[in-house]
Amino acid sequence: MFTDEDYKLIDEEFLSLKEASKKRCASREEYELVIKAFEFANDAHRNVRRRSGDPYIMHPIAVAKIVVSEIGLGCKSICAALLHDVVEDTDFTVDDIRRNFGDKIASLVDGLTKIKTALDGNKDTTSLQAENFKRILLTLNDDVRIVLIKLADRLHNVRTIEFMPEYKRDKILSETMYIFAPLAHRLGLYAIKTEMENIWLKFREPEAYADIQARLEHMV
Repeated sequence: MFTDEDYKLIDEEFLSLKEASKKRCASREEYELVIKAFEFANDAHRNVRRRSGDPYIMHPIAVAKIVVSEIGLGCKSICAALLHDVVEDTDFTVDDIRRNFGDKIASLVDGLTKIKTALDGNKDTTSLQAENFKRILLTLNDDVRIVLIKLADRLHNVRTIEFMPEYKRDKILSETMYIFAPLAHRLGLYAIKTEMENIWLKFREPEAYADIQARLEHMV
């Protein structure tokens, strides 16, 4: 069960997302839709925790903050980011999302769920990388926002990768280096690409990473 401290933490994180969302929402109605998406996701993930021990809803909030602040997307993408794990991890369906948030947000969430399913179904992290990359690129034909939100999701996952078990960490890092970092590069998200590569280096080549860090600090 969540504690008072958990609820306080959730409220604080969502407050900063609300402030960022105000700048990207075109109307009061859009802003209220973001709040509705948070409330829906917050109820769906209630009393569920991440491996870090944080309330699970902290992850969708973080993804939504990347979507709005680091990528610059708007209302529907913020809502989809908040809702992106609801279909995969709870009893709610895409139809439930459609009834509550409309066709477009439901389509974004459905696309994100399909990408996650495709990646989770890949047990070989090397030979199928190119196939997965191709599959993700094909979603650009549907809506590029699906891929952009997925990049935000993956960025937050690697930012918190120290909490993952080693077997899962290796898979995520491999996918990140060979699928998501090149994808970010192709889409012009160079800061995200660089951060993904830096995290990969830190965990896969720690000695090289430490050496580079020491050289950079010496230069400063």
